[in-house]
Amino acid sequence: MEVKIYPIHCGFTTVYALKGDGVILIDGGDPNKVDNIKKGIAKALIQPEEIKLIILTHGHWDHTGSARDIKQLTGAKILLHRGDMHFIAEPKTIQPPGLNSWGRTLSALLTFMSPMIHVPKFEVAIIAEDKELSLAEYGIPGRIIPTPGHSWGSVSVILDSGDVFVGDLAMNLFPLRLNPGLPIFGDDMTIVKNSWRKLLDRDVKTIYPAHGNSFPSQIMRNLIQ
Repeated sequence: MEVKIYPIHCGFTTVYALKGDGVILIDGGDPNKVDNIKKGIAKALIQPEEIKLIILTHGHWDHTGSARDIKQLTGAKILLHRGDMHFIAEPKTIQPPGLNSWGRTLSALLTFMSPMIHVPKFEVAIIAEDKELSLAEYGIPGRIIPTPGHSWGSVSVILDSGDVFVGDLAMNLFPLRLNPGLPIFGDDMTIVKNSWRKLLDRDVKTIYPAHGNSFPSQIMRNLIQ
């Protein structure tokens, strides 16, 4: 089955609509971006009610910011890994730590801006655990797999085609990075690399990050030795 991929730009973050026999969304974008979602799915000839699942690759604010509004628009279930459920309960937005000097600088700047960022509370219908989940019941030939490192509850979506949606396990957008590669924010770079080895062992072909354009998996193979 062919799955059509529709990137929807929601501020700094890209949400992906995947359309096979059914439709799912990957990530919830920055806050107040539901109009971007409306325009993106309309362009893809997708009706809101066709969307049955919203997979949050992790719990950071730029991936959950419009989740409540998208759920209200579509009626879709929201999935988040248990390891990131604590972000929902936090009274203010939490910035991930930097993994290099530039990441630490940007993290400090974002922490300063945190009081201005508001994420509406939302309900998680499916709390993922540390096991793979098939997307067959949603009409998508692929799986959700745990890929911690950027956050403890990060997940990726692998399609049978070899396309993989990794959230912030990779980045490809200025000012985060000048070229595609490993994240500059995260909880543990060693675990990030272990998650990448798990993905590359699946013979993934094209990487779709949440920040920036897609790129071939060979780039990550060259980085992860």
